[in-house]
Amino acid sequence: MSMRVLIISDAWHPQLNGVVRTYEHLSHELSTAGHHVEVIGPADFAASVPMPFYPEIKLVIRPFRRLRRLIKDFKPDKVHIATEGPLGWAARKYCIKNDIKFTSCYHTQFPDYVAKRFAWLIPPLYNIVHRIGIRIVRHFHAPSSTLMVATKSLETQLLEWDFKTKIKPLSRGVETSIFHPNKSPAEENMLADLKSPIALYVGRIAIEKNLEDFLDMEWSGSKIMVGDGPTRSALEKRYPDAIFVGKKTREELASYYRASDIFVFPSRTDTFGIVLIEALACGLPVAAYNVIGPKDIITHDYLGALSDTNLAEATKRALTQVDKDKRVQHAKDNYSWKAAGKQFIDAL
Repeated sequence: MSMRVLIISDAWHPQLNGVVRTYEHLSHELSTAGHHVEVIGPADFAASVPMPFYPEIKLVIRPFRRLRRLIKDFKPDKVHIATEGPLGWAARKYCIKNDIKFTSCYHTQFPDYVAKRFAWLIPPLYNIVHRIGIRIVRHFHAPSSTLMVATKSLETQLLEWDFKTKIKPLSRGVETSIFHPNKSPAEENMLADLKSPIALYVGRIAIEKNLEDFLDMEWSGSKIMVGDGPTRSALEKRYPDAIFVGKKTREELASYYRASDIFVFPSRTDTFGIVLIEALACGLPVAAYNVIGPKDIITHDYLGALSDTNLAEATKRALTQVDKDKRVQHAKDNYSWKAAGKQFIDAL
């Protein structure tokens, strides 16, 4: 039976991040299954301001009246609230006011994200702000009929935070037509001038990604940073030996994976990390901390290595894993957008 599905997200085009990519693929899968999908994002509203520390995301100003009209015009069978920003809160208010069931998703470690920024200014504030952040996200998702999460360990964390909302899984996928291990002749040579082994990071260049742990670690080869963000210029000055190449997507991004020797993910706050499964699909071993996201993905030795405290040690161990074909097959077998789309429909 066909459904009219409305997704409301503070993160949407022209932004490029994990939330946007997730709903791009889920929208495609739902459309392929015969459902009518609409995404409402900040670009649908006239007035917005840049999010502090994350200017790519626009925070809509007083969105309720226009959002109400957009929801009424679409006449959805299902409403899904993707984010806890101004659009998310306005959508939540509308649904509660009109007795409309909605689902939601926990994409971002909001308490940690906000607390880190306060702690950057006044370090003792971290614990206080983190506790307040937990109360806010717990309150936000409390009326949701189903809360979707990417991993089992994230579900465990939310239950420890006393979330009472019903929780269902929503994994992620990888486009194996783009992210695959087969190097072109150009890719064989694109980083040939760099000292090997080549360690790669892909993602936003910002304080919450804990990039100094990667950039500071002892490494006999080269370090490549793919991505952009507010701390890029400062880190480029502090770490002149690292190579910052800016934002890359799709085929160009896949070339960087295939031309590198190992993927290093220093973040301790991501709820999943689509870049991890892209790296695996291209054959790279992954080194990361033993935290939510990486520990749910790097579940076998041949996929890479994790450490509680020592990223350099995990990187050295991961580099010894030579079962490239197993990594590629694991990504194919466990991460497809078609499967994620089915999970999304089930949770709706």
